[in-house]
Amino acid sequence: METMNADSTDLLRRAILLLLATCLLIPAMVNATTFVLSNNCAHDVWPGVLADSGNPMLGGSGPGGFLLPAGQSATLYAVAGWSGRFWGRTGCNFDGAGKGTCLTGDCGGVLACNGAGGDPPVTLAEFTLGSPTSPNKADFYDVSLVDGYNLAMSVAPSGGSGSNCRPAGCTSDLLHDGRCPPQLQVTATEPSSSQPQLIACRSACDAFASPEFCCTGDFGSPQTCSPNSYSKAFKSACPTAYSYAYDDPTSTFTCISASSYTITFCPKPQ
Repeated sequence: METMNADSTDLLRRAILLLLATCLLIPAMVNATTFVLSNNCAHDVWPGVLADSGNPMLGGSGPGGFLLPAGQSATLYAVAGWSGRFWGRTGCNFDGAGKGTCLTGDCGGVLACNGAGGDPPVTLAEFTLGSPTSPNKADFYDVSLVDGYNLAMSVAPSGGSGSNCRPAGCTSDLLHDGRCPPQLQVTATEPSSSQPQLIACRSACDAFASPEFCCTGDFGSPQTCSPNSYSKAFKSACPTAYSYAYDDPTSTFTCISASSYTITFCPKPQ
C-alpha cells in the first residue's frame, strides 16, 4: 500500500486548515454589514476607523486608515455586533512608511490609525451594529459634532426598515458658510495657500473645557446639561447630527436588517 511522505502530509494538513477557515468565514460574511466610504470632496480624504474595545479592526490593507482620493469610494465589511467610528482626515502628508501628519483628524502621525482615534476637532460617524442577541437585531448610528467639525459628512442606510431608518449627518459646509463662531475657529496655512485658512470648527467643550459645555461633573446628566449657544449653532446648521452630548432624541437613528451604509464625505447640501 502506498504511504504519504512528509511533504504530502503537510500539504494535506494545510488544505484542511484552509477549508476550515473558509467554512468559518462564509457565515461571517453572510451576516456582514457593508460600509461604503465615498469621497465627494474636491480634495483627497484619509478616512480613519476606530473599532470599540473587543471589535475587529477595519481598514483593508492598512488597519484603521487609508487614502481615499477625490471622487473615489472604498468598501469595508463588519461582522454582526461590530461597533466603532469613522472620520475623515484632511491635509495629510505621509512618507513611504506611512508616517506623517494631518491638518485635521490626525491619529498619532500615521496613515494606518490601528487603534488610535482622531484628534479633535473632527466630524464622526458612529455605529453599533445589531447582533443576534440585541433587540430586533437593530443597528444604531449617528453623525456627531460633539468632538467638533472638520468635514461635512452623511450616513445613508440601504435595505433596512424602521420608522427611524433614514439618512443622518451634517451636509452643511461650516468652514465656508459663516456658521462657525469665531471663538471655535481653527486656522492653519495649507500647502496650496500662503494665507491661514479655516480648517476646522471646535466644539465648545474642546474650546473652553468647562463642565457645562462638556456635560461632566454637576452637569453630567440630560437634566443638568442643556444646549448652549454654540451647540445651538451646530444644530441649526446640522439638524440630524449630534450637537452636544445629550442630543439623543433628534440625532440617534436605527435600522433593522440594513445591508449597507454609505458614509459620504462632503455630501451635497440638503
